Amino acid sequence: MRKTGRSVTAEFVRWLLLGALLLGGSGCAWLDQKQRQLIYRPTPLPAATDDLPASAQAFFLDVPSSVQPSRIALWWLAHPDRQAPTLLYLHGTYRHLVGNRPKIEALSRAGFSVLAVDYRGWGHSSALVPSEQSIVQDAQQAWAELQRREPRPGMRVLYGHSMGSGVAVALASQLSSPADYGALILESAFTSFADIGAEAGFWAGLAARWTTERFASIDQMAQIRAPLLMLHGAQDRTVPIALGQRLFAAANPPKHWQPFASASHSDLHRAEASAYQSALITFRQRYLTQDEYSSLFHSTRRLP
Repeated sequence: MRKTGRSVTAEFVRWLLLGALLLGGSGCAWLDQKQRQLIYRPTPLPAATDDLPASAQAFFLDVPSSVQPSRIALWWLAHPDRQAPTLLYLHGTYRHLVGNRPKIEALSRAGFSVLAVDYRGWGHSSALVPSEQSIVQDAQQAWAELQRREPRPGMRVLYGHSMGSGVAVALASQLSSPADYGALILESAFTSFADIGAEAGFWAGLAARWTTERFASIDQMAQIRAPLLMLHGAQDRTVPIALGQRLFAAANPPKHWQPFASASHSDLHRAEASAYQSALITFRQRYLTQDEYSSLFHSTRRLP
């Protein structure tokens, strides 16, 4: 049975509280691994599973490792329009690329070529109990591949959903726009793991501050100066919309906030499909049209 946003959050908080308190008292490596397993819920796929979108290409990239050879699995969905911008898709916890296929296809329909990655521990990527460090490393490897496939810096887009928003922000904070990339899109984004815990109550918030896994996007937003689109469901019980609003308030302009009244955490592309497509297309046409990108960006990036 698929768990609701409320039950997933409750389970996350319950195990986070137990793991963080034990970990804080002992520093045990086993408990650290267990904590990461429960937070990220990586989901591998059997080798035979193959549920690619139409015309998509699946491939692997090696990830540098001093421990053992490892690799990440990626999908490449080239848009029929060769002038389309290219988006790096960074997913959240639990769902692998196959589970995220409908959202990936929705982004493609909105006019993007899409490079989507499964971090180690998910899908067909190498087995691993992930950490913030390993996830960001995998995203950097995928980013290098996106640069190879998309030579136009201003037409590169970073996109992150849920935990993936933290990955996208971490990556964007290390880059410059428009020299390296053209825009950032965040869906169901949060300020930090600690704040997700705090939203669930005092004890959960206290426990979350003991964890080694942070994804503190709120501390990195000021470093990012690129056109930003943030999408959030008003019915989201996994990441309350208030956290997305706080992150948006911390961002530099130009920025655009698009709430979805009837959507929850992962169903924006389905619950309000027309509005979802419209928000993405409008943003793409405004900031990611090759001939007009530079003048539009520089005319709107002035700080108040």
